[in-house]
Amino acid sequence: MIKIGIIGPTWINDRIKRSIKRFPIFDPLFKTSNNIYDAPIFTEELQDQCDVLLYSGYIPYSISKKKIPIELPAHYIPVKGSSLYRAFYKLQKQVNEINNISIDTLSRKELEHLNGELDETIESIHYDDRLSLTRTKEIIEFHEAQYRENQTDCALTGLKVVSDELNLKGIPNEWIIPTEEDIIVTLERALLSTEQRKKVESQIVFGIVSLENIEQVKRRLASEQQIQRLFLQVQQTILDYVETLEGYLTSLNGNEYMFVTTRGTFERVTQGYKFFPLIDDLKKEFGLAASVGIGFGTSAIEAGNHARMALMQSNDFGGEKCFIVKEDRSVFGPIENEAPIAYPLKITDEKWVKQTAEHHVSPHYLKKALSIMNRTDTKTFTAQELASSLGVTTRSAHRILLTWLDARIVEIVGMEKLQSKGRPRQVYKLLS
Repeated sequence: MIKIGIIGPTWINDRIKRSIKRFPIFDPLFKTSNNIYDAPIFTEELQDQCDVLLYSGYIPYSISKKKIPIELPAHYIPVKGSSLYRAFYKLQKQVNEINNISIDTLSRKELEHLNGELDETIESIHYDDRLSLTRTKEIIEFHEAQYRENQTDCALTGLKVVSDELNLKGIPNEWIIPTEEDIIVTLERALLSTEQRKKVESQIVFGIVSLENIEQVKRRLASEQQIQRLFLQVQQTILDYVETLEGYLTSLNGNEYMFVTTRGTFERVTQGYKFFPLIDDLKKEFGLAASVGIGFGTSAIEAGNHARMALMQSNDFGGEKCFIVKEDRSVFGPIENEAPIAYPLKITDEKWVKQTAEHHVSPHYLKKALSIMNRTDTKTFTAQELASSLGVTTRSAHRILLTWLDARIVEIVGMEKLQSKGRPRQVYKLLS
């Protein structure tokens, strides 16, 4: 894991927490305060605990710069791109027609780019000195003077304190704050800047592609030549994808293929574990149901073993999925799922270890359930919901729940009333 220290005001916490879920390699340490002058103090506290620092904006970064060790990468979230478009959109809701605007954050070139992208002809008056908290009174006076003299219709600012004061004065304005898209872009840069990341990029990645229903598909073909042609076409499709990974492909048997690549390439091509089209391609082109296991490791044998473990997770989840087992044996997946889950293969908590051992509880299912509930912030569930989450049948979910009840891992807390006809469902809750 890469430890990232996050410094900024409390309002940005939720945005960063949502965005950082897309980067399972990050272990975030939050230091937040609505007093911006706490940023240098937080910097000193985190500098020995983190591999990289992330600031909510330029101001906290600039006042902390002298406290940041030279060898420690540090980044701040810029108010550009989608942040600017969002602020401009909200301004247009306040002001019917924007012809002139005062700006304390962006350069003339950046506004020209905005005009070009949105096909606008807005004129701007810029506060050209460096943005600084010590100059807030001066910046407020700049915006107010332009507005009172009818030189501008509204203002754009990068400082909340300026926006608050302009609101009190009745001057239309918008505070430019980072969007989640801007946060994600900055997190990607932070990831690439760490020494640990450079080592991680060279890790070996093994992938196993398992064709679940190849025998059924073969039976639909009329001749041996058609079967051979199918295998050639399937192998070519897999090879085309592996080439995008700059990897090497080999056939293990008629049902499985294995590829080897590096972690840096795999993460770039999959866009950080969010894009893996091979499973859908095999389904659409040949009607083949494929499950994929990806293994990371510092050696070939470790990565290969982890790939096989990941394939088992894919099958446990119902098949036609891609899961990853990392070098620490933590599981991530399914890839391309809107909200993938992450969980360890082993339970280390002493209480859970004892309970699972005494009552023969599957630690795999338990940790997967815990991970899903933590991610979705769910406290209660039915057997049907557990079955869907674990990728098992409802009957299997009921058996799992009976074991959990015996082990006092869950308790029944009520009954779910159904809108349609049918028996009410029991509602369960995990005991902490």
